[in-house]
Amino acid sequence: MSSAPPPGRPRPGGRTARIRTQVLAAVSAELAENGYDALTVDSVAARSGVHRTTVYRRWRDVGGLLTDLLDSTSDDDWQPTDTGSLRGDLAALNREIQTSLTERPSIATALIAASFRSDEAARALRRLWDDRYERCEVVVERAIQRGELPPGIDARALLVAATAPLYHQLVLLGTPPDPRLPEHAAETAALAASAGAFDRPQDSGDVEGE
Repeated sequence: MSSAPPPGRPRPGGRTARIRTQVLAAVSAELAENGYDALTVDSVAARSGVHRTTVYRRWRDVGGLLTDLLDSTSDDDWQPTDTGSLRGDLAALNREIQTSLTERPSIATALIAASFRSDEAARALRRLWDDRYERCEVVVERAIQRGELPPGIDARALLVAATAPLYHQLVLLGTPPDPRLPEHAAETAALAASAGAFDRPQDSGDVEGE
């Protein structure tokens, strides 16, 4: 689950769609290569080849550019890989995350960093997380259908537990990437799920004795 894939496929729209694609590609490249402090409307306009007046009129400022870049990811058709097992699906997901966080330059880590500097980017990033975790819930649904997990699992809690070690190690601690981490984090989460760690609380029903 890449936290920030490249801008999604542009919708039909002729010149307007082409301009958006050029500008968002420039935002992504500028942010990944030079960081939030160097990101300006002028630098994006120069890199994209779109007149600065057009960029200002449509996106207003850096916050508007980052918001549209993050929101554009909903245009794609990404889905988590079906490997045939819960552990395999989670490991595949974690490998994608590790790749996105360790590539150089990494737009994923740049956007996470920018979210701490821009309220608009922070809100847009939360929408992106919600979108990606919602798409990934199919991993848990498939595991239930295969009989690996019982119904009633809190899919979001399981997915967060499986993917969190990647963000903690690679973003917060800045440790070198460990090729074993995606599989280890997936196995740990899958075992915890099998043990009932992510079961939703059951309704208490009638009070005993009544």
